[in-house]
Amino acid sequence: MSDQFEKLVSQFQQENRLSLLKKIKIGVEKEGLRIRPDGRLSQAPHPKALGSALTHPKITTDYSEAMLEFITEPFEGIEPMLDELEDIHRYCYSNIGEEKVWAASMPCILKEEKEIPLAWYGNSNVGMMKHVYRQGLGRRYGRKMQSITGIHYNFSLPAEFWSLYQELLGNKEDPQDFKSASYFGLIRNFARNSWLVCYLFGASPALCKSFLKSEAQPLESWDQETAYLPYATSLRMSDLGYQSQAQDSIFVCYNQLDTYINTLKSAVETEYPEYRKIGVKVNGEYQQLNCNLLQIENEFYSHVRPKQITRPGERPVDALASRGVEYIEIRLLDINPFLPLGLDAEQSYFLNSFLLNCLLEESPRLSCEEFQQVKKDRHEVLMRGRDPQLLLHPQGKPTKLKEAALQLFPKLQQTAALLDQAWGGEKHQQAVQAQMVKFEDPNLLPSAKILNQMKEKKQSFTQLVLELSKKHHQSLVHGLEGEKLEFHRELAEESLRQQFKIEAEDNINFDEYLADYFSFSSQS
Repeated sequence: MSDQFEKLVSQFQQENRLSLLKKIKIGVEKEGLRIRPDGRLSQAPHPKALGSALTHPKITTDYSEAMLEFITEPFEGIEPMLDELEDIHRYCYSNIGEEKVWAASMPCILKEEKEIPLAWYGNSNVGMMKHVYRQGLGRRYGRKMQSITGIHYNFSLPAEFWSLYQELLGNKEDPQDFKSASYFGLIRNFARNSWLVCYLFGASPALCKSFLKSEAQPLESWDQETAYLPYATSLRMSDLGYQSQAQDSIFVCYNQLDTYINTLKSAVETEYPEYRKIGVKVNGEYQQLNCNLLQIENEFYSHVRPKQITRPGERPVDALASRGVEYIEIRLLDINPFLPLGLDAEQSYFLNSFLLNCLLEESPRLSCEEFQQVKKDRHEVLMRGRDPQLLLHPQGKPTKLKEAALQLFPKLQQTAALLDQAWGGEKHQQAVQAQMVKFEDPNLLPSAKILNQMKEKKQSFTQLVLELSKKHHQSLVHGLEGEKLEFHRELAEESLRQQFKIEAEDNINFDEYLADYFSFSSQS
């Protein structure tokens, strides 16, 4: 344990400093596929009762018209965040008729690519850009790959925390630069230990065979419908899920903000020969936004992202360059099919303890060699994390996964205790303790529970998830009433009015709009 970590934990234990840790903000973005009663993907448009997918602040769509995305506000506290997420679920479930929301990250039955309808956001320029971007994703990676869902976990600390943190470290940099550099330190430590999150919360050890392009995959057959790996934790995050040969050529550096920004900018500006073959505008219709390595920065598949809130028409990298990092987005969380919301409070208490630890612990720069080893270790955990013989390589030393984990938990217990001092109670420490038990008994892991239940009930992956989807729907379809119900109805109606207003106010054509969006200012 580093001297810096011990010193910082001790300093934040002072009464007047603990209050800053109560202002940690978290929010989630949770995706889910709308399905028909038979478990196939819905072909119906986004329900009007849910409002406009373009402008609704809490209910939108991601890749497909059938892929819902629920967005909470950033909250100071885990229970308020989960309460809002539950309210969104309840409102949605009561407005999608006989349809359900698929309870897992790996998709439902997908027979043909054409059966996956692209998300539609209306006729405005901003709406068309979102739609054409998805056209490009489908042509580049396939629509099935884009139908994978997950949970994004957003984490930030208040301005008062950063001024004190900078003072405690004796740092004299510009405050914005210090804050961004500190968030990048958190990101590097998260990258080093992200295998732990994949092991504990991976929930996709199996998938429907309709997802696979061919049988030539490193998977075993469970039955006629299901493929799996016996020790896998998260096939979603493996090469079987999000994959891109083009993106393998992009080395995104997490050592400093400028390098990160420049790498992504270069990828958005660099033409890729295979994508040039697709074309951009063919017979008057856009096939993709451009033929570059990335159409936009968000196309880059990463397990964690530094984020800044964008202004209308502003690119993410320009927002980062102008105002630095405001929060981080964790992107490798699977939906837990056994939980009605896909995650629960225990998981969130653990994640907050883990992320605060990643910030307070010293974070040396990642060399190319360490980055590649970290990536390899994470992939091994994704594919066979419950294999008792699996070796990881922390600090370059071959170590069994359980031993590597137990080396991390003393620090996690300290940050959990620190957060409990701030909040009162013992929920953070209990969450950390609950995860430690899973190294003694891997059958407690969601990835193991899925396979065990499939075995006990003699179910396919699809049968299991469809059963759970119906169960969650039944538990959440009622209960939203009074002021909460009226609030969500008004949000939906107002979002439709906003979309209409945006469409009415467009005063340039789509070609001009794209040209303006991709033009770089002299400062960027």
